Amino acid sequence: MKEKLDAKTIDKKLLHAIAKGLGPSLYKADAQKVACGETSELETIMNGFCAKKLGITDKDKAMKGIKEVCAEMGSSNRNKQRVVFYYLLVKKFKKSSVYA
Repeated sequence: MKEKLDAKTIDKKLLHAIAKGLGPSLYKADAQKVACGETSELETIMNGFCAKKLGITDKDKAMKGIKEVCAEMGSSNRNKQRVVFYYLLVKKFKKSSVYA
């Protein structure tokens, strides 16, 4: 994660809390990864994670952040892990307090 995303530090407690929040879905092959090329996937993240968990109800703001994380993780990266993706969203929107 540090090398691929050029992250200087990783908040391991936050990453663990996000993983714990995702629960058993992390063990389903289809749910482990985010498909940035699928509009329905991005809308699900916007309506589910951004709105319900992070409290971001401005759909334009949420979608902009999601697309920025997609770009940050790279279009050639076919293995965008959901936990890492959500971690980057939490950091982008400065919502770490949700997991405190």
